[in-house]
Amino acid sequence: MTLIAVEGIDGAGKTTLAAGLAAALPELVVLREPGGAVLSEKIRALVADPSLSVDPRAEALLFAAARAQLVREKLTPLLDAGATVILDRYVDSSLAYQGAGRGLGVGEIAALNAFATGGLTADLTFYLRVPPAVGAARLAGERDRLESAGEAFFARVVEAYDQLAEAATDRYVVLDGTQAPADVLAEALKHLQ
Repeated sequence: MTLIAVEGIDGAGKTTLAAGLAAALPELVVLREPGGAVLSEKIRALVADPSLSVDPRAEALLFAAARAQLVREKLTPLLDAGATVILDRYVDSSLAYQGAGRGLGVGEIAALNAFATGGLTADLTFYLRVPPAVGAARLAGERDRLESAGEAFFARVVEAYDQLAEAATDRYVVLDGTQAPADVLAEALKHLQ
């Protein structure tokens, strides 16, 4: 059983990398966060809705609730059955976005998510690092509530991801997300093999 998280800011190429890994290694199961389970998808719609004003603490709790449901309904059964799961975002997203970006504290959000996940952690994390301006430029069309948070917010998020990667070099693989998607995929595959 292996849980691989793909992390990075909006526009970093997480979904593209997850899809590329699934195409190259069809035995992988790909899920996304928030989402992946019926309740979690409904929560995803709430937290993304740009028409809603969501308190940062409520936002953190909603993400943790979506994650708790996904872990119980999908992740634990898949991992117990021996599957390798690629997860498009996981706990570190909340540490970076709500803990640092929203200023709620990384430690507080870590404790909340340890409770939500029952302590389930990723075995490997691919961090697609891009500067905030690159991520913003890649987002096309209407932006959701989080994608519209602004450059200062995303600078704090990137800084938090950088610190998480430095603190967990045994788990983190930092990929240059400014490269062509095929090059990012090749580098990730090299690490998996």
